[in-house]
Amino acid sequence: MSKYTIGVDFGTLSGRAVIVDIKDGRELASSVYDYPHAVMDKELPTGEKLKSDWALQHPQDYLDVLEKTIPEVLELSGVSPDDVIGIGTDFTACTVLPVKSDGTPLCFLDEYKHNPHAWVKLWKHHAAQDKANILNETAEKRCEQWLKNYGGKISSEWAIPKLFQVADEAPEIYDATDRWIEAADWIIWQLCGAETRNSCTAGYKEIWNKRTGYPSKEFFRALHPKLENAVQDKLGSIITPIGERAGFVTAKAAKLTGLKEGTAVAVGNVDAHVCVPAVGIDGPGKMLAIMGTSTCHILMGAEEKQVPGMCGVVEDGVMPGYFGYEAGQSCVGDHFAWFIDNCLPESYYRDASVKNINIHQYLGEKAERLKAGESGLLALDWWNGNRSVLVDVDLTGLILGMTLHTKPEEIYRALIEATAYGTREIIENFRRNGVPVDEFYASGGISQKDSVTMQIYADVLNMPVKIAGSEQGPALGSAIFASVAAGKGKGGYDSVFEAAKIMGKIKDTVYMPEKESASVYNQLFAEYRLLHDYFGRGGSDVMKRLKKIKLEIN
Repeated sequence: MSKYTIGVDFGTLSGRAVIVDIKDGRELASSVYDYPHAVMDKELPTGEKLKSDWALQHPQDYLDVLEKTIPEVLELSGVSPDDVIGIGTDFTACTVLPVKSDGTPLCFLDEYKHNPHAWVKLWKHHAAQDKANILNETAEKRCEQWLKNYGGKISSEWAIPKLFQVADEAPEIYDATDRWIEAADWIIWQLCGAETRNSCTAGYKEIWNKRTGYPSKEFFRALHPKLENAVQDKLGSIITPIGERAGFVTAKAAKLTGLKEGTAVAVGNVDAHVCVPAVGIDGPGKMLAIMGTSTCHILMGAEEKQVPGMCGVVEDGVMPGYFGYEAGQSCVGDHFAWFIDNCLPESYYRDASVKNINIHQYLGEKAERLKAGESGLLALDWWNGNRSVLVDVDLTGLILGMTLHTKPEEIYRALIEATAYGTREIIENFRRNGVPVDEFYASGGISQKDSVTMQIYADVLNMPVKIAGSEQGPALGSAIFASVAAGKGKGGYDSVFEAAKIMGKIKDTVYMPEKESASVYNQLFAEYRLLHDYFGRGGSDVMKRLKKIKLEIN
């Protein structure tokens, strides 16, 4: 009798589940649930206004994903819960929240729900940048060796700057917090009734190292007196490797999800990292870009190298036995959506309606007809700051070369090209620092739906682009890890490599670089790099000065 696993992927705006046959990776059904509260960047549900650069979420939305999507995939597939041997989940990161000792989020409690610091801080919460600056300066002064494993800078998006912000700005919330926990681990807590900490988020987002642990108490005290015992009091030092079993579905979680009590639950994971086995990657030199609202670039290497500007290198951080490297771009799909939502004339919507196609497809078709370099435009992809390789959220967007003849589709294509240049800069940065990048894979919604963008990437990178075989790559990856959590004795697998070989997949479609376009993009990338270094490495701080004026006025 066939056995199945379920993978649940918690994204920025929605959660999605897939149910997978573990004998071949076939996806029987999927379900998507949009978060009712989406991203809270203007105000709390209680009406309190939020300042600039805040991005919060509501943990009830995550529970609703479990309650809505899992019963639906069971119903759609016709699979009995008795035949589901495991469940795995993945999350955006660093998405983190303060909870009590029993796992109750502080924002669920009446006495704290009016305080923004009691809510989930989403990965793109950037209001802790000043704390990240202090952290990086302190680490440099103290010659902290671990800083090199994070490209020389810890991002404001990561867990410690966000915790630092709570300690400094809302000490009452800090004191009330029993555990400061990644949403990736919190959702596992809700499923199996026990707190676990996964090695992926701990390593990449919380400055934990498999060999040396967390930074010292002295370092934390140098940041803020309240942080001295943060590891013991808020984080916890028991870290479980990815690929392990966190526990089993409790009676309470079984009632919520429709799963059978006692079903194996995989240790939490990060949406980007969990995608690697979903495309069958099993070794070094193969970069996977998970392209959605943002892009995360995951790569494995046989050696540990310090690469300036990367998000991190973590031993066993992606798959056992390899060093996992992470880099990323903070704005990709959000970049394109911003333009469509704010910058198109009404006539474009009318024409799309006449053709009976959506506005994204219509604009993509117009952009596709343009040649590389035809518009004379060049953009920097910093509409939501820069994650790699500059690690600076205070950088902002730029577009150069516009005239009175510039058309919307030309700007749209230039924005797509900018994100491709950003990815090329990341790849070349790895190569310069001794980490090979020989192949390029893409997963996520953009890779599945947007052939124009993927061809531009192939031309800009001058590399073939291979496409994930699943539209729900992270969810499939979580289902793969769930099969390992269940183990061979239950019909699953004993290693993620074995499971990935059978359940992972890519499409037959491969985007090949076009020689003429690639030649033009080589020239344009040289110009991109000049702008990148001038505005990003101190040639001019005009972007930061403008942002400072904006904050002072608002």
